[in-house]
Amino acid sequence: MKEEKGKKIVAQNRRARHDYFIQESYEAGMVLKGTEVKALREGRVNIKDGYAKIKDGEIFLLDVHISPYAFGNRFNHDPLRPRKLLLHKREILRLMGKVKERGFSLIPLAIYFSHGRAKVELALAKGKKLYDKREALRRKTLEKEVGHSYINYK
Repeated sequence: MKEEKGKKIVAQNRRARHDYFIQESYEAGMVLKGTEVKALREGRVNIKDGYAKIKDGEIFLLDVHISPYAFGNRFNHDPLRPRKLLLHKREILRLMGKVKERGFSLIPLAIYFSHGRAKVELALAKGKKLYDKREALRRKTLEKEVGHSYINYK
């Protein structure tokens, strides 16, 4: 994800592209408490183990750790609480159909602020097998070597 005007990236899930084949991505709003927003602005979030689940026609973001805000005292939040995501109904129904297919998961790729609102980039992904990961690494090193050899002969 590139940083665009009006967007401030707070956290990225870099391992997601290594562990999953990304089919589609969606931008979803997040329902947050006040201290969560302040902690997000400080960048105190970990989305590495996070995933989304559809329950009763609503999508929830689970296992995303937003650290308690330092000055939040008694108003602080539970760091691992489920957070509701805001998507259009037809997008939720479409995702529900896809997730029921074998092997699809909903994972967060990034959390960012877009024009002052907290957003999450949610990906519809299929898990990679170990041999897929090896093949991707092999291809990446080959491209790197070819790039270096091209530069050396110029």
